[in-house]
Amino acid sequence: MANTTSAKKAARKIARRTAVNRSRRSQMRTFVRKVEEAIAAGNAAAAVVALKAVQPVLMRAAQKGVVHRNTASRKVSRLAARVAALRS
Repeated sequence: MANTTSAKKAARKIARRTAVNRSRRSQMRTFVRKVEEAIAAGNAAAAVVALKAVQPVLMRAAQKGVVHRNTASRKVSRLAARVAALRS
């Protein structure tokens, strides 16, 4: 347990930041899942729409430090490749 005033404030800040990051991570996973579900269903049009929606969400998560920027780029790249394979 935090003893000093500054440590108590830091603990409060960490709790708030954790809640925000958890929300952002959940949103990111939801958008990724929508793309994967469209791919699994074989719906190319829905997959393209979902992919366009997921790209800014992933990049924003990387910018905010929720995930590493290389991780976000890798996810976008792999999803884009799967959507492209579905379209052809």
